Amino acid sequence: MDLQYDLIREDEADALVAMVRAHHAADDNPHSPYFETAIVGIAKGEPMARAWLVRHANRVVGYVVLTLGYSIEYGGRDGFIDDLYLVPDARGRGWGRMIVDFALAEAARLGIRVLHLEVEANNDRASSLYRLAGFEETGRRLMRRRLQP
Repeated sequence: MDLQYDLIREDEADALVAMVRAHHAADDNPHSPYFETAIVGIAKGEPMARAWLVRHANRVVGYVVLTLGYSIEYGGRDGFIDDLYLVPDARGRGWGRMIVDFALAEAARLGIRVLHLEVEANNDRASSLYRLAGFEETGRRLMRRRLQP
């Protein structure tokens, strides 16, 4: 039942790209046309992000991506679980919770004081997982504005 978390290497970027495509297609959530560039950047050592491939018995079963930020409100470093995914046949085994626990431990190791995440409003299963891990809704609205293509 042990999971292995491996920081993504440059030669593994294609595997992560394929999983990100599957993740976003399953959620009917189109990804940015630039996501591949971002993944390659992480695999090459982007200092503001970390990505791990999650393996079980030497098979890639998922991934998790943390991104780093800085917040006056939270007193320093903050971060996001930018993406977390398990392949469908790996779900329902408690591995999602294990991956969240891993992400929390890595965030603490990186000096992150507050970890944020987004979850689709209709994704009750993920929302429940995150609540069980201690995440809470802030009552704020997440807003965005794209600045560059």
